[in-house]
Amino acid sequence: MTTASHSTAPQAPNLEYFGTLDIEVDTPVVVGRTHAGQRRVIPITGGALSGPGVSGTILNAGADFQVIRSATESDLDARYVVELADGARLFVTNVAYRTGSAEDIAAIAKGEKVPAERIYFRCAPRFEVADTPETSWQWLESTVVIGSGRREPDAVIIDLWIVR
Repeated sequence: MTTASHSTAPQAPNLEYFGTLDIEVDTPVVVGRTHAGQRRVIPITGGALSGPGVSGTILNAGADFQVIRSATESDLDARYVVELADGARLFVTNVAYRTGSAEDIAAIAKGEKVPAERIYFRCAPRFEVADTPETSWQWLESTVVIGSGRREPDAVIIDLWIVR
C-alpha cells in the first residue's frame, strides 16, 4: 500500500451567505410511534426567502416530516416550494438534524421559545429548479448549500450559505 504525500494542507471551503428562510408552520399532526421513532408532520403554510440576490415567497404547499428519535434528537425532512420574485419556482428538500437538552426539546414541542444557541439545528437543502425563460437558477441544482436553523413558536428561521 502506498501513501500519497500532499504538498499543501487541506483548505476548508468558503461560505457565502445566500439568504434566510422564514418558514411559517401550523400545528403539528402527530402520527404516533413508529419503528423509527415518534413521527410528526408539520404543515408549512407560507413564509419568505430573502437574501442579497434572491427573494421569494414560500407557498402553502409543503410539510416537515419529523422523526423524534429520542428526548434530545430529531431528524427533519422538509419539502416545500419557494416562488422567487422573478417567477421561478424552487422545490426544496431540506434534510436536517436537531438536538438539544431534553428540557429544551420538550419546550420546543410545546410551542415555547428556546434560545437558538441552546439548540444544534443544521441542515443541507437541495433544490430542484423550474426556471422561467427570463431567469436561470439552474446553478442551485449543482451547488451545496448548508443552513443553520432556529425554531420560533410559529416559524422556523434558517440562514443559508453556499459552500464554495
